[in-house]
Amino acid sequence: MKREQRDQGGVNVPALRSHNAALVLDLLRTAGEAGISRLELAERTGLTPQAVSKITARLRAEGLAAEAGHRASTGGKPRTVLRLAPSAGYAVGVHLDRDELTTLLTDLAGTVVTLRRHPVDLGEGAGRVLDAVTGEVRALLAEGAGEPTGEGEPAGEGEPVGPVLGVGVAMPGPLDHRAGVPGRVTGFPAWDGHPVRDELARRLGLPVVLDKDTNAAALGLALRPAAPGSFAYVHLGTGLGAGLVLGGVPLRGDRTGAGELGHQTVQLDGPPCDCGGRGCLEVLCLAAVARGELAEAARILGAGAANLVRLLDIDQVLLGGRVVLGAPEVFADGVREVLAGLGLPTPVAVAAAPQAVAVGAAWLVLGPIFGQ
Repeated sequence: MKREQRDQGGVNVPALRSHNAALVLDLLRTAGEAGISRLELAERTGLTPQAVSKITARLRAEGLAAEAGHRASTGGKPRTVLRLAPSAGYAVGVHLDRDELTTLLTDLAGTVVTLRRHPVDLGEGAGRVLDAVTGEVRALLAEGAGEPTGEGEPAGEGEPVGPVLGVGVAMPGPLDHRAGVPGRVTGFPAWDGHPVRDELARRLGLPVVLDKDTNAAALGLALRPAAPGSFAYVHLGTGLGAGLVLGGVPLRGDRTGAGELGHQTVQLDGPPCDCGGRGCLEVLCLAAVARGELAEAARILGAGAANLVRLLDIDQVLLGGRVVLGAPEVFADGVREVLAGLGLPTPVAVAAAPQAVAVGAAWLVLGPIFGQ
């Protein structure tokens, strides 16, 4: 029957209903605490008022939406304003870096509720590292929801969390986000092909999504209110990479290979890189950081950013990662100077959130609920 409906009318009705509900939920999310009326939802989605009423009634019955008061109207009775119910669901975000593991819990709106950090070493092998991930996620959930701190710090003991929708895991690439397996992570080739997603799902008993750290951060940043339609998130930490957003959607590539900025060759016959190449942007930039020459590191980073701007004609360059956040003005000014010197007026800013990757990992789980 479903096959018939698609062939005759060209529309999968259940999928359409889900799509429309996601549109409404996303508008509730972006409206925040102020909420939004059914009339505004109809105007912004193009749905009929009757369709919006049915969708919002269902969302309220499922606990995903709630009343947020009333708003004066131009005639008749005041309009009821609706908002997202953040406690309707939670997601776990995991940032598995080369030397540190960050786990956090967010509510449905992406607000950080609880956060934990734990040292790791990817060189210890998948078994021991995934033991640590499993233990940290279980401890995170055992802490309960508590009250949001607003600063990304642990909220402490609280009531048990509501439904946990899944776990998003972000780690260095290259990897295959569809298969849920890493590739030959630079410096740690033993991870190649390990079934990280499926093993963690089995251990935790929850759905798991795996993606590159830079892709996860870019997704979270793209879902902010008033985010630019196209930008590059350039991350400098234990490695160097980029998350690319074009038309509001992260660009991963068919093999999750997009955004490997750190392994652009910028110096022919330059120093060897652990990826097997020579003169890569990452090895040159990290060498400058190791020497304490941050201005030089910023200049090298600017060269990579300029390549992205010229190639993709993006609206903004966002900088992040622990090295950048340790000297944000140095890196922002250095990248701006390189772009300006090349006649590229693209704005440069620092993504100041220290947990951008871990929060983005949680959005790997939450995003599809809102049609993202």
